[in-house]
Amino acid sequence: MQHVKLPALPLEGGCQCGAVRYRITGRPIVFYLCHCKECQRHTSSAFGESLRLRRDELTVEGDMSCFTRISESGKRREGYFCPECGVRIVHGTAGSEQVNIKAGTLDDTSWLAPAGHIWTASKQKFVAIGEDEPCWERQPDDDYAALRTRWEEMIAGS
Repeated sequence: MQHVKLPALPLEGGCQCGAVRYRITGRPIVFYLCHCKECQRHTSSAFGESLRLRRDELTVEGDMSCFTRISESGKRREGYFCPECGVRIVHGTAGSEQVNIKAGTLDDTSWLAPAGHIWTASKQKFVAIGEDEPCWERQPDDDYAALRTRWEEMIAGS
């Protein structure tokens, strides 16, 4: 298992054009990669990078637009993006105390290492997942408990 040294808080990031900037003031809850078709579409890539945190530990400067959809579980999912350059910044379930930052929008991504992978049933065939990396074919049925535990082990001592 890879050890992760968290950078000093706050963590900062933003969109490609600079119209939206954000600041994370609390320790991230977990970082994982999602291989679902929705993440593939909105990132135009093989997966999405999700850095989960408490909603009240995120401040955003600049206007964002919101796209909503209903997930397979029937929950309303929200995706916030810069209306100028289109970069997706935040997503999550409506009304939840937690949100996910699209981690590629962080100013410093050098420290990132995923605790695991979800929705691997739809991952691109060229993506290799290490034997020691936890993965789920679909959504974890434990409310991300195993991913959160692994993340805590990875950041221990940070």
